[in-house]
Amino acid sequence: MSLDFEAPIVEIEQKIEELKKSAPAPESVPKDRLEALERDLLKAQKAVYGKLTPWQRVQVARHPNRPLFTDYIPKVFEEFIELHGDRCFGDDRALIGGFATIDKYKVVLIGFNKGKTVEEKVKNNFGMAHPEGYRKALRLMRLAEKFGLPVICIVDTPAAYPGASAEERGQAEAIARNIIEMCAIQAPIIAAITGEGGSGGALGIAVADSVLMFSNSIYSVIPPEGCAAILWKDSSKAPDAAEALKITADAILKLRVIDEIIEEPPGGAHSDYDAAAKSLRIVLIKHLSRLSGVSSHKLISRRVEKYEKMGRAR
Repeated sequence: MSLDFEAPIVEIEQKIEELKKSAPAPESVPKDRLEALERDLLKAQKAVYGKLTPWQRVQVARHPNRPLFTDYIPKVFEEFIELHGDRCFGDDRALIGGFATIDKYKVVLIGFNKGKTVEEKVKNNFGMAHPEGYRKALRLMRLAEKFGLPVICIVDTPAAYPGASAEERGQAEAIARNIIEMCAIQAPIIAAITGEGGSGGALGIAVADSVLMFSNSIYSVIPPEGCAAILWKDSSKAPDAAEALKITADAILKLRVIDEIIEEPPGGAHSDYDAAAKSLRIVLIKHLSRLSGVSSHKLISRRVEKYEKMGRAR
């Protein structure tokens, strides 16, 4: 599946596929022709993705083929041992976590789990967590604090689950408690927004010493459609809302809401999972190295100062 503005890219990709299919064997594909088409593809990807509007970035962040947290786990981390349950109500599959290793660092890894198949998406509420998901995340952060491990949070959620069942079990309280507790967790915390960073649902695991963001991801207090429906009583004004909300990585970096932009492959993360994962891994290791060895007192002091300054334009 492709987006409307990706038409020039798709056209060249189809030519490459046709060229490969026309050859009787992989080794007989005309090398010069293939290399020329691949150069054209790279040029088209850079041209299209180099001038995306905020609304187009929203579409890319929601791309059905965009890598999910479960895609990044085996490509970025050497091992992952999942832990279950909030020790209060149940085990929310929309927000998962456990122990992991990346390079020389042992970490606690937490992230939203949107699901791949229709069945998984429904089971996981499309990555929209219930209160027990946020309470599980907080339980894992406290384990990290206890064992002196850094925390890595991978954020990709449209929002917290808005259903009655979540409200009955204290959705607002669970998110608010996480925000408060994360300000004082005595362990380095890194949050990386890889797709959608939707309102309080994202904030529930995104209060961190380093907040990173993929170049085509979004981070917003409300979805553009919801904003348009409130301000203009017309959800078709979503592109205008996306512009006004300043939800893209470039705009948010200027407001100091995030600390670094992770560049995606020329055609977006969905065009090359391995390249996207490699970029994420490199930046995560860099920030782990920067934060390791910093005393817990200094970590918390810097974290509080960071959020006090947030929103002031550079």
